Order: sequence, then structure tokens, then C-alpha cells
Amino acid sequence: MIQAEQTLSLRTLKRVALAVGPGLVVMLADTDAGSVITVSQSGAQWGYRLLLLQFMIIPLLFVVQELTVRLALATGKGYGELILQRLGRPLALVAMGTLGVSCFGALVTEFSGMAGVGQLFGVPVDVMVTAVGGLVFLMVLTGSYHSVERVAIVLGAFELAFLVVAWHAKPDWRLLADGLRHLPLSSPGYLYLLAANLGTSIMPWTVFYQQSALIDKGVSLAELRTARMDTLVGAVLCQVVTAAVLIAAAAAFGHRGGVTLDSVPQIADAFTPVLGAGVGEVVFAMALSGGALVATIVVSLSAAWAMGEITGVRHSLADHPRDAPWFYLVFGALLVAAGAWVASGINLVRLSIAIGVVNALLLPVVLGFLYWLARRELPEPYRLKGTYARIVGGMFLAVAALGLYAGIAGSLA
Repeated sequence: MIQAEQTLSLRTLKRVALAVGPGLVVMLADTDAGSVITVSQSGAQWGYRLLLLQFMIIPLLFVVQELTVRLALATGKGYGELILQRLGRPLALVAMGTLGVSCFGALVTEFSGMAGVGQLFGVPVDVMVTAVGGLVFLMVLTGSYHSVERVAIVLGAFELAFLVVAWHAKPDWRLLADGLRHLPLSSPGYLYLLAANLGTSIMPWTVFYQQSALIDKGVSLAELRTARMDTLVGAVLCQVVTAAVLIAAAAAFGHRGGVTLDSVPQIADAFTPVLGAGVGEVVFAMALSGGALVATIVVSLSAAWAMGEITGVRHSLADHPRDAPWFYLVFGALLVAAGAWVASGINLVRLSIAIGVVNALLLPVVLGFLYWLARRELPEPYRLKGTYARIVGGMFLAVAALGLYAGIAGSLA
């Protein structure tokens, strides 16, 4: 009897462990180099005036990713595959195009962040980009999904260093409260960064990745509750870390009023007053690198998985490169293209923020497809319906409209 109970408990723990990971990994990737660069610029230019937005994004993040969990576990199909089967190839190509733009932009920001880390220690941009791209490709080429996920979580854990920095930054609570009350919504510069913050939080590749990762990992519908909790913890952690970066930047630069950061080493300066020049740079480098490397893995896999779902070619990490050549070719091609653009010498900070704004402009497509699938393609017990469906629909509509308005108004100014 005791042995049977122990066996049952062991099986339960294994099921729980199987479901934990995809939600946490995708949210750690969400706190990527582009997000760190964007919120650092936000804190430097506007102090604490974009802090409230970071916490308001938490429920939106959870709702979006929780719907991908339902779709994955209840249908057993990836996001791209569902769109292809239910909406046809033309709309599937639209979704793939949206993902392609988002993935390429995200990879550029990740390489930008890593290139900036290299600059802190005197490593040339082209050398840093080549080394990072090669290591990531080699890791994915030689690993299963489980090994890639474990490495991603370890790397992403370095992001927790931002919490320590924010705690020691000793923010001015009076300025913080004032920043939460006064939001300059008529300022194009503020709207531009607001759109960028939205676009570095809700991205097409996060939806594609989590849905495909759950399927590739073999998680079943019985683990829906655990997968939801995994997603909730990840969403909260993601935005708490993001808020910590903004607080550190606001405490370091916000009092000067409208500081514009032009390089990653300048952003690192927000951390040196707290921890000292040497230690501050190392902590910043580890935290930024963790998020950037996790996102590089997640973004590349999202594109490769989606391409496989829509074209019908083999697209699993369980497949040997000889059996799934297109999967690994797409993965490698994205790394090469993004790395080459970053090595061209473009302003990395401005580029990263602009990519966030582009993502904000893509929100109507991303949220529209997701809402339609959750309303139409889920089995009855798991379908998005009733009052909750109306709340989610209103939320998606408001966020998509805000992203469009802020992105366009900020870009045209």
C-alpha cells in the first residue's frame, strides 16, 4: 500500500515537472535585451512615469499566454498549424509573416544586447556576435528540448540580479508616487516609448513558442492547471524584473530629466552607482546576457517550429539534423542574418526600441488570431466564452488600439 502511494506520488511529481518550464522560459525570454534597453531608456527619459504600465501588463501577459496553453493542450496542435487548418494558407502566411518580422527584430535586439555587453569589456561587436550565434546554434544542434529548456532557465536566472540592483538603488518614493500620478499622454516621445514597452512585452513569437514547446515536450491536458500556474509565475516574474530595471534607470538618470541613452555601456552606468564600477558592470552583463541568450533560443525555435507547422516539414528538436534539415537551416539562417545586421554598426539602442514599436503595431494581428482560435477551436469545456470572453475581447481591443495609436503618434512626431 505504502509502495503504491509512493509510486503514485512519484508519477504525480513527474507530471508536474513535465508541465513546468515552457511558461517560465518564454517569460524569462520576454525580459530580453530589447525589453531591458527599452525600459532603461524609459526610466532615463521619463523617470517613473512608465512604471505603472509594467504592472498593468501582468494580467494581459497571463491571459495571452494562458490561451496558448489551452490551445496546445486541448488540440495538440501548434499555433501556425491551427491557423493553416482553420483559416487557410493565405492567412497562415500572414501569421507567418508577422512572426517572421517579430522574430528577426527580436534576434537583432538580442545580438544588440550581447554586442553591448562585449563593448563593456572591449570585445569587438563582430567577434561577440559570431561567438554567441555559434554557441547557441551548437547547443540547439546537439540537445533535446529538455536540455535546451534547462539551460535556458539557468541563463534566465541571472536576470534576478536586476531585483537586487533596484532594491539597492534607493528610489525617491516621492518622485515615484508623482510619476505614477502624472502621465504625459500628449507627448509623442512618451507615446513612442509606451508603444515600445507594449511591443517588448506582447510579441508574436511568445505565442508561437509556448504552444509549440508544450507539444514538443509532450505535456498532456491533465497538466493544464500546472501549466497555467507555470505561466502565471512567469508573467509576474517577467514584469517584476522589468519594473526593477526601470526603477534602477530612473534612480540613476531620471533626476537629470530627459536623458537619452545611446549605447548599452551607458545603460550599464545605471548599475555602477549601486554596486560599484567593476561589480556593477559584471552584474549587468550577466543579467542582460541571461535574458538575451534565453530569448535568442526561444525566438529562433519559434520561427523554425512555425515554419515546420505551416509547410509540413519535420520540426522537432527530437529530430536529427539529417531528418529535419529545414528546421535547423531556418534556425541557423535567422542567427546569421540578425548577427550580420548588428555587426553593420547601426545604433543598437535606437534600433531595439524601434523594433518594440513595430511589435506594438502588430498587436491587432497577434491578438486577433489568438482570440478567434480560442473562441472557435477549443473543445467546449476549455473554450473562451461568456463574460470572460467579453472581458478578454475588450482587453485585446483596447490594447491593440493603444499600441496602434501610441506607435503611430510617436513615430510621426
